[in-house]
Amino acid sequence: MKDAPRTAALSLSSSNETEEHPLRYIKGVGPAIAELLAQKGIESLRDLLDFFPFKYLDRRSLTPIKSLTPGPDRVTAGRILTCGIAFGGRTRRKIFEILLGDDSGAISLKWFRFNPRQMMGGFKKRMGLLVSGEVTEFRGVSQFIHPTVQVMDADVIDEIAAPGIVPVYSQINGLGQKILKKMIGNALELFEKSPQEFQDPLPDSLRELLHLLNKMDSYREIHSPNLEEDLNKLANFRTPAFLREIFEEFFLMELGLAVKRKSAKKEAGIPLPVSETRAAEWKQSLPFRLTGAQERVFSEITDDLKGPYPMNRLLQGDVGSGKTAVCFLSALAAIENGYQVALMAPTEILAEQHFQNARTFFAPHKVPVSLLTGRMTPAEKKKGGRYLERGMVPFVVGTHALLSEGVKFKNLGLVIIDEQHRFGVLQRASLKEKGANPHILVMTATPIPRTLAMTIYGDLDLSVIDEMPPGRLPIQTELLPEKSRRLLYGRIGEILARGEQGYIVYPLVEESEKLALRDATQMYQELQSVFPKFTVALLHGRVSSDEKESVMRAFKSGEVQLLVSTTVIEVGIDVPNATLMVIEHADRFGLSQLHQLRGRVGRGAGASTCLLVGSGPPDGLGMKRLRILCESQDGFRIAEEDLKIRGPGEFLGTRQSGLPSLRIAHLLRDYKILERARKEAFLWIDQDPNLTQYPPLKKALFDRWGEKLALADVG
Repeated sequence: MKDAPRTAALSLSSSNETEEHPLRYIKGVGPAIAELLAQKGIESLRDLLDFFPFKYLDRRSLTPIKSLTPGPDRVTAGRILTCGIAFGGRTRRKIFEILLGDDSGAISLKWFRFNPRQMMGGFKKRMGLLVSGEVTEFRGVSQFIHPTVQVMDADVIDEIAAPGIVPVYSQINGLGQKILKKMIGNALELFEKSPQEFQDPLPDSLRELLHLLNKMDSYREIHSPNLEEDLNKLANFRTPAFLREIFEEFFLMELGLAVKRKSAKKEAGIPLPVSETRAAEWKQSLPFRLTGAQERVFSEITDDLKGPYPMNRLLQGDVGSGKTAVCFLSALAAIENGYQVALMAPTEILAEQHFQNARTFFAPHKVPVSLLTGRMTPAEKKKGGRYLERGMVPFVVGTHALLSEGVKFKNLGLVIIDEQHRFGVLQRASLKEKGANPHILVMTATPIPRTLAMTIYGDLDLSVIDEMPPGRLPIQTELLPEKSRRLLYGRIGEILARGEQGYIVYPLVEESEKLALRDATQMYQELQSVFPKFTVALLHGRVSSDEKESVMRAFKSGEVQLLVSTTVIEVGIDVPNATLMVIEHADRFGLSQLHQLRGRVGRGAGASTCLLVGSGPPDGLGMKRLRILCESQDGFRIAEEDLKIRGPGEFLGTRQSGLPSLRIAHLLRDYKILERARKEAFLWIDQDPNLTQYPPLKKALFDRWGEKLALADVG
């Protein structure tokens, strides 16, 4: 690593690329266009050059309409001159016909088998089309019969005269492809003229080791591919230029995670030693015996707690695997040493359940427990905050309310965050700042595949509870078509008649004009009339917290037999007598979310059933996905399948999930590159922990990931 002499650390406050090279430096970008670009997050020259094409059009084999000759594999492009239904032949058969024209002439496109509504709605006059297929002749006139067509922006059609490969960018309202390409060309020219100003973020030694293109060449090849480029590799982001950009994105992200891990090891932790005798006493006080996996994980956590550095550990475990018991045991280690513990949950329902469970768990140990949520009155919050600040409450459960400025701790020693994927990195950091380098234990019931866990939580050590408590029966999972409603209601009635309880989950709270889906409110009313002998209740995110708590209490006590709900019950309700989970429009949910919902039943000693009601075609992708859930109880296998199908962003839900937003890299497609990038990033930090040997690398890291990963200066 001899790319540059060792220098002083960069001043991060001045490393703002947007201020150094704003869009006004680029020819053709005025205030109005700059505002349009800003809506896409494009605020600097680098941002514009990082706005990569999402596909390419092959113009190398394009033929002007006038020059088309009969034969297969003909490709042309033009604008629609006319389109509509015509009648041909003696039988006056319906034909959908488009007359396509360019500067050289016109040609007819014909479909004899077509959906009138789809074709009339899909094509309009002056629309641009790329057409491929066989050209035939009819009475001396050339025509395409049932060609393959691709709708294109009209301004892209203007480029057909120039043979080559044309990049296509995602739409920016108010900006055509032609203008956008011209601006990107001007930005590229400016970049090429100022090589000293725009230094490559990747050091020469690393690029040479991995045979990667330099930054300038990669930008040039992505935005202006040469005529010999392999279109298949371009389409699959497998050209040398794209491989370099993918590696860079992963490398910078993993470098940020390596920095976080390294800096955590520099911090002075709070040693919380626990004797084996004391730990054994705690475990003996439990009403059940820990599984081997729970014992292993508890040991990993106590080893961290007694160490010289703050613990930063992710605890993964399937629904019902016993994560909470391990967390409460770990909390005792902090409390025994005179420190406080905070457990943060994403919803009030889950926080309230943790609070009730904590009171039961800590009662034999005479440990006071408190609850802090947004719905509490100002007076209640003030009183609870005062107790925390004075150290009178060793264990507190709360929601985002724990992050409030007014919440202070006397001596916070351990932070536990439940369902971490619902929080961002910055929220985790905010709670940590409430103490002096407290230990951090993050837990999630969403089985996250190693691919994803390594990416999102690369700065955390990983523990997995991969064993279920003995006696927990598998949940029988069946797929029912929408038309089997009479059978469905019969099954529900049988289970309720046995004195057991059930859930029915819907994707919507109220009826939607846009989506033809059953909704919880409407079906609640219907189910009351279908099951008049049983008490039916409704629960969704719009009801007040008091009403939610009242409904939950009634369901848990058995006063309510059938709970109609949205996904608010995905976490938070633990009712052993509930043995039935019905999920309507199950094909609208992700597999991991369905697995979470299924885990709400099977909490007691009896057998449980999950009925997935699908509204899609039997051989459709949605129903095929659901069969995976019917075949497996393994949350990790289900999560792997879910990730393959939906991709990482949708897999985790919202963007506030903490998932880093990747511009070009893809966690599954580029997994091998990710592994190599991670290896090189952690090696680099081992050799250059302060990132002083190559300043452009440090600058790129903090520009790209500094805020998103809550990085502190390493210089």
